[in-house]
Amino acid sequence: MAPGVLREIQLPCYGIVVRIDTNGCGSIQSQLDQADTASLDDAELAGFKGCMAGIESLILACACAGVDIETPAFIEAIESAADAGANFYG
Repeated sequence: MAPGVLREIQLPCYGIVVRIDTNGCGSIQSQLDQADTASLDDAELAGFKGCMAGIESLILACACAGVDIETPAFIEAIESAADAGANFYG
């Protein structure tokens, strides 16, 4: 782990890695926006990327607030939200 990182959480979907620092702040990395977007026009692509960024933001906010993001129910919710976003824009 990097200096100042209190906890690193690796989720089993979309390559999601959340890092919470000693101040309760954090960062997130994922592959949520790495879907095949070749058929999307510029506006649709921007919407898709915004949707996935919103999902990332919610995951990070929950983790920083102390929600257990490693539960099966939370992971299922992430997958459902990502699928819904991909279906809407795909």
